Amino acid sequence: MKPVASSMVPEFVAVVNEVNKMSENKSVKMAFDCAGGDFERAGEASSKIKKMLQRLGIPADCVRRIAIGTYEAEMNVIIHAGGGNVAAEVFPEATVITVTDKGPGIPDINKALQEGWSTAPDYVRQMGFGAGMGLPNMQKCSDEFDIQSKVGEGTTIVMKFKHQSEDL
Repeated sequence: MKPVASSMVPEFVAVVNEVNKMSENKSVKMAFDCAGGDFERAGEASSKIKKMLQRLGIPADCVRRIAIGTYEAEMNVIIHAGGGNVAAEVFPEATVITVTDKGPGIPDINKALQEGWSTAPDYVRQMGFGAGMGLPNMQKCSDEFDIQSKVGEGTTIVMKFKHQSEDL
């Protein structure tokens, strides 16, 4: 068994390097592939992004909003799209989450943005998902929200979250 201090050194160095990049106005990036229907790994991407943001010292209320928006997007990829990608880019002033998929696309984005609207299959609803709050929650949690979708080709969602704490 390794001593605690030596097992923490690589992680500490990684955090210092990430913080240094941000202080130089560079960004820190992470990306994750999400497999459609993989409910056992659902939430992994958003959880890892949340941990990185906490390590970087992003205000807790900002981390919470980013984690919620990212989780909702990740679940939509898993439920509806058959797979896709979740990417995070953290800048000193904001975090940008980009989610892309090659799913069926969304025929009516305005309808999909309404609370309670869902096309989730019954088996997904029986697991407690698919209540029609994913897109509305993403929109509410983010400071900037953009969704582009083409039926038969897929969907791209970009959410920007400013790092200004609501507590200030």
